[in-house]
Amino acid sequence: MNLPQNFIPAMLITLFAGLSTAIGGAIAFIVKKDNLKALSVGLGFSAGVMIFVSFMDMVPEAEKLLALNFPHKSQWLAYAGFIIGLVVAILIDYFLPDHIDTDDVLHPDEPARRDYKIKRAGIFTAIAICVHNFPEGMATFFTTTQNITLGLSVGIAIAIHNIPEGIAVALPMYHVTGKKRYAMLYAALSGITEPIGALVGMFIFGLFLPQALIGVLMAAVAGIMIYISFDTLLPLAKEYGDWHQSLIGIISGILVIWVSLILIGG
Repeated sequence: MNLPQNFIPAMLITLFAGLSTAIGGAIAFIVKKDNLKALSVGLGFSAGVMIFVSFMDMVPEAEKLLALNFPHKSQWLAYAGFIIGLVVAILIDYFLPDHIDTDDVLHPDEPARRDYKIKRAGIFTAIAICVHNFPEGMATFFTTTQNITLGLSVGIAIAIHNIPEGIAVALPMYHVTGKKRYAMLYAALSGITEPIGALVGMFIFGLFLPQALIGVLMAAVAGIMIYISFDTLLPLAKEYGDWHQSLIGIISGILVIWVSLILIGG
């Protein structure tokens, strides 16, 4: 099996996005709760980037790729791919929800939230995030193989999204082990499944997916990103701050990625 184009930058960007959970682990211990409101803007920014990129770049690019082999069915195939991505994300979320309870995470010292509940929350949060990061790694990797600029945008957006996930893993694990270095390690490991997802996806699709259907995969990635944005990023952005802060982030994300694509494209 031949390596896809842009393999090295795709893996590096995916690794960066995944290991940003470690940044969240560090923030959990050095930033006060009130300052975490800045994450509201950051998460909104991430959602704005992912939504804009999905609809304005990835879906049109998917249709363009499919039109080379299926000129009369490209739009319907892209539509089907988008639905497949949504279904995959929904199934993962249904069988292993990734709901981060910010009260449990940000108030770990309250007596009612200690011991078994904290231990169970930390372990299951880590497992859930590992599973959810798997398709995110595939999304970042395959987007970058097709377009490095677009892949970098997706990688940065997912990296921002992974920071509060690192917080959600690190704080409960700290109260289980009593050691910050173990909590940081668990936070980092929860994101390592992103590059693993990239490699597994490359192997599976390299063997079984015809090159002619790469556009379907790109549309599916867009579907996964849209689900992540509306199911995880936007609700969490509102929890960390308020809706106006989230909205500032969303609009900023759209405007920044839009102008960057214009400048690079021009």
